[in-house]
Formats: sequence, structure tokens, C-alpha cells
Amino acid sequence: MKAALARIPLPARPWTALALCLAAGVAALSPLALAAEEKSAPPPASMPEPPVRPAELKPEPAPTSATVPPLPDAPTPPERPAELTPPAPAAPETGPASEMPAPPPRPAELSTPPASTPALTLTVAPLDDTACRKRLERLGAVFEALPPISNGQCGAEKPLKLSRLTGEVTLTPPATLVCNTAEALARWTTEAQEASERILKAPLRSLSIGTSYECRGQNHDPDAKLSEHSFANGVDIMGYGFEGRAPIQVGAGLDGAPEATFQAATRAKACAFFRTVLGPGSDASHGNHLHLDERERNAGHRLCQ
Repeated sequence: MKAALARIPLPARPWTALALCLAAGVAALSPLALAAEEKSAPPPASMPEPPVRPAELKPEPAPTSATVPPLPDAPTPPERPAELTPPAPAAPETGPASEMPAPPPRPAELSTPPASTPALTLTVAPLDDTACRKRLERLGAVFEALPPISNGQCGAEKPLKLSRLTGEVTLTPPATLVCNTAEALARWTTEAQEASERILKAPLRSLSIGTSYECRGQNHDPDAKLSEHSFANGVDIMGYGFEGRAPIQVGAGLDGAPEATFQAATRAKACAFFRTVLGPGSDASHGNHLHLDERERNAGHRLCQ
């Protein structure tokens, strides 16, 4: 720098010469300042590089062989102090430890299985009409026992052949009925005898029987429910015979005539002895006879028409 200042000619005026010297110094210093500035200036902006990984954290290189080296043996834990070791369980007194105890013996009452219960069966007690037959005899009826009747769904266990009733009243032909129906007919006949004496002034001597036992449907309809005749539990009265006067057919006689009055009286009395009473006016099937039967209905209901 001194050589540069020596080459600069000095002006005549001192102030001017000083200014020129300063300018020359600044010019000489500018390249040096720029060089220093370039050295101190930071490098251009770029992604910062990560710090160097410490050697102790660097992964070990993978082994060249495919065989993985064995892991180091785990350290053996320190021996447990004697005072902390639990005592060994006591051995069972009987049998090895793996043997299960035998169950208690089964009670005797449970050892034998109960006998199989038979299926529930409906047992029907045999009909006992002994008392009924004794009452029928006291009423003066004449009858004889018949063998049981069995005809499909029809039949009667202990039917009777009834030929004569109270007061020498004959049944023509004899009726085949069970005892309770025969008893009802005998009791009703006593009322019919009283009406005959009172209204017709003639004793009743016979009853004309249309049907007693007959296996058929109601009103002779084969598709209808079985009639009570199918069980010897019903009887059809076709007419009445008297001593000293002409017989009366059921349904005959003008209204107000003694014959009509007698029939109305006997029909009304029948409702006190039979559960079913049908006759002329009930329907077309009973226009010429009086149907009497002992069919049981709910709540003791009676059908009197």
C-alpha cells in the first residue's frame, strides 16, 4: 500500500492531497474488504446435513452368512433366599397325586331304575243297573235281560226286553231298552193311565211301539248324528189302546176333542220323565208319533217340543 501511495502525485493544495490519499487507500482496501466479506459470508441456503451418528449407535453390519448367530445366554438370576422359598406341598396320604377320589356309593333307592309307567288308559267301570231293575220290578214292569248289543258305534251293554208295564199295560211289540229308559217309560205310563181315566173315562191297556233299539242316524238320515235309538235309549209311541173304546193314533183328533186333550196331557207329563220329547208339530219327522229318550245334555237341559 505504501508503494501505491508513493506513486500518487501530490496536489498543490494540502486538503486536496489528503482527499486523494484517502480515496486511494479506500480503493486499495476495497478488494481486500470484499475478499474478507466473501470469506465471512455464509454459504448459500441448502438443506442442513444431519449430525454425524455416534459410533456407539451405528448398527453392526449384517452378517454375510445366512446363519443368524445365536443369542447370548440369558444371565442366571440370583438364587432365591431360603426364607422366601415356599414349602413343597405335602404328599397325599393315600394314592398318587394324579388319582381322583372315588365318588360316594349311589343310594339303593336310586340304583335301580323305576319300572316304566304304563301308558294312561281309560278304564270304564261296568254298568251296574241292579238298583234300577229293582225299582222297575216294584213298578210292576215285566222284563227280561238281553245279551249285550254291539254293532259298530251302536249298542247297549245291558239291554232289557220290556213287555208289560204298570196296571197290565202291554207293549206291542215289546221294547228293547236300557234300564233307566225303561224306568222312565214305566213312571210316565202311570200318568198316562190317570189321564185316560179322567179324560176318556176308559182304562189304558196298551202302548203301540214304533221303534225302540235301532242302529241309525237321527230322523233316518245316514249322514246325521246317531239317534238315541242306536243305544236302546229311546222309544217311539205310535198309539194307545183302551178297554171299552177305540184306540187312538198319535196326531189324530180334532182340537178340543177328548182324544186331542188326552194326547196333550200325556205329552206334557212326558217332559217330567224324559230329557227329550218330540211329537206332532215339532218337525215333519215326528208328525205321527211321540219320541221319548234319555239323551243327556249340558247342565241337565231338556228338549220338550
